[in-house]
Amino acid sequence: MSQLSPQLFSMIPGGLLSDIRDTQGLEGQQLARGSTVLHHRQKRGWIWKQLFVQEEDPTSQIIGQVKSDSDRGTFTIKYRLSGEGAGDVFKIDENSGEIWTLKKLDREKKAFYVLQAHAINTRTEEPVEPQSEFIIKVQDINDNAPQFLNEPYVSSIPEMSPVGTTVAQVTATDADDPMFGNNAKLIYSILQGEPYFSVQPKTGIIVTSWADMNREAREEYLVVVQVKDMLGLSGGYSSSTTVTVTLTDVNDNAPTFQQHVYTFALPENAAVGTTVGRIMAEDGDIGSNAKMTYRLEDDLIESSTFIIETDPVTQEGVILLGMPLDYESKRRYMMVAEASNNHPDTRFLPLDEFSDRTTLKIFVEDVDEPPVFFSAVYEWKIPENAAVGTVVGTVSARDTDTVKNPIRYSIDKKTDATNAFKIDPNNGTIAIAKALDRETADWHNMSVEAKETMQNHLSSSVVVFITVLDVNDNVPRLARDYQPYICEGTQAGELIHLLSAVDPDKAVEEHHFYYSMVPQERINPNFTIRDNQDNTAGIVARRSTFTRKDQTQYLLPVVLTDSGTPALSSTTTLTIGVCSCLPAGHCPTAGVEALALSGFSMQTLIGILVCLVTLTGKCEWTISTEICRCGDDNGSDEETICCDQLKLRREEVRASIRMSLRESHLIGPEDEVFRQFILDRLAEADQDPYVPPFDCLRTYAYEGSGSSSGSLSSLDSCLEFEPEKPVCNTNPYAVRLTPWYGGAEEDTFF
Repeated sequence: MSQLSPQLFSMIPGGLLSDIRDTQGLEGQQLARGSTVLHHRQKRGWIWKQLFVQEEDPTSQIIGQVKSDSDRGTFTIKYRLSGEGAGDVFKIDENSGEIWTLKKLDREKKAFYVLQAHAINTRTEEPVEPQSEFIIKVQDINDNAPQFLNEPYVSSIPEMSPVGTTVAQVTATDADDPMFGNNAKLIYSILQGEPYFSVQPKTGIIVTSWADMNREAREEYLVVVQVKDMLGLSGGYSSSTTVTVTLTDVNDNAPTFQQHVYTFALPENAAVGTTVGRIMAEDGDIGSNAKMTYRLEDDLIESSTFIIETDPVTQEGVILLGMPLDYESKRRYMMVAEASNNHPDTRFLPLDEFSDRTTLKIFVEDVDEPPVFFSAVYEWKIPENAAVGTVVGTVSARDTDTVKNPIRYSIDKKTDATNAFKIDPNNGTIAIAKALDRETADWHNMSVEAKETMQNHLSSSVVVFITVLDVNDNVPRLARDYQPYICEGTQAGELIHLLSAVDPDKAVEEHHFYYSMVPQERINPNFTIRDNQDNTAGIVARRSTFTRKDQTQYLLPVVLTDSGTPALSSTTTLTIGVCSCLPAGHCPTAGVEALALSGFSMQTLIGILVCLVTLTGKCEWTISTEICRCGDDNGSDEETICCDQLKLRREEVRASIRMSLRESHLIGPEDEVFRQFILDRLAEADQDPYVPPFDCLRTYAYEGSGSSSGSLSSLDSCLEFEPEKPVCNTNPYAVRLTPWYGGAEEDTFF
């Protein structure tokens, strides 16, 4: 198209096939618009519009047309379609530009399509107009029924709720277009559930429409709700759902006894706590609203003889015997019982109506009673060294019947299997029959029987509990067979082993043990005993030169004394072995020495430690381009401050060296402790800004036992950088290496 004679490409909706071209050209168009001045029209792009097609229409039809201003009907221009659904859902007549549908559409699956129209020169295949984009919108029809969400619906409201109480809200959706007509406009209505419930037409909220719905009369209701689209007009779709409504209980009923009088009978020998009977007050409510409390009238003397409790499961009143009965003293009891709600609700009943009363009559029945002991249980104490025949105590029983029959006593053999005690059958005196030993049995629990010699030979029994008191008749001893050992290189004052003791006379917490050396070993040059005053004691080294070369075992007698009266003691001799311990301080096998470092590895470790020692002497190193010189010479103030920041306490360094040397003798170069030692030192040098790496050790890495160089790092590396002077001066504190490493007489000092 020429810029001087621009063309217009137009799109014409459904079948009008009109072209906005005017046969009079541009001037005619402008005059038609009322323009009196002719203007040259600027070239326009494609004009896009929105086309419409109704969903679910199976017929193929023309829904619109595109046309270029330069199309004169000479078939020099052809039209093409691209985009969503082109060729599958829509097609275009390449000569006329008519757009056709190819199949029926579903708006609920796809509501619109975006396509592009192209005008192509038939001879050159070049575009006549720029690509134009337009939308084909699928128009909705009412082809979907509304559907309820979140089914099934279940709701509950309190009984006796007022009219208008909200029960639930049902919600439905319609897949049709809510913006097009009434296809998705919904209306709710009640199909089942009236006159008790109603529904708001537009919101689906269900409310009560009947007052005083009673749960005791009917507990559950089924409400059916219908929803229609098209605002309920004919021709629309509908669906329904159910709502199950349950009435929850409120306390609108009072407890009521069904009997005015309850009668019970009880034998006079009934035990305290025996259930006399049960009474029940009916309550139409459930749950906490039906819970009640029973009580007996406090002003009646019988209320002290009987008690009443509420069964938490059945809500019955359980009447129990509170005191022993005696037919000869009283044969009939009468009392009033009351049942009252625990949670009254005055919205439904007055407070005084939430209770009810009934009368109880209890008759006592006469029985021939067995002898009765004067005490329910007998408890005595006797020392374990009491002589055979010593009287422990006396049990006594009586016949409570009118006829007083003689009574004989006996010990139940099943409860005194050792026959340690005997009883006088006439007076109930119990004495020791065998020697007692608290350590064997510290208490005896037996049953003594009292039996009438006449009538029905009725009997009763009582429990006799005898505690055997302790006497200090056992010596203390060590808690177990201790096998202590001492590691080579242990320092004087170090704890070697912890001891504890036991004594069968008393529990450990009741004892106090004293630990000491035997008199002839008070001044032991090797070890001492330190009493911790908490029933434990520690073996402490008195010197620091223990080696297996000198002696492999030491004998240490220990005296144990208890706190009894009189005090008893025992002596135990402990064998203390000397061991080449592992790094963690454990002895791998008693008396077996662990392998030491090879000479090569020891020399390497010594070299590393030599550099550590230089911290306490005179050294020179670089920190952040500043030189610090620390020594005995007088320096500047800045040098003095620098040295003060870098100086380590010599005592700490010496202690670290001693510990490292002692542990290094027990490990090899492949040991994890050895590796960790190297890595810890490297981390200190890398992370501490105030302690720089030393000039005498340029590298600090672990090479392993397989290294052909024979060292971890070169101790001579500092000579490559400063050959004109020694790196480190020795300090006056030297440690002899011979105890840890087998060197010659010319010992190395550092």
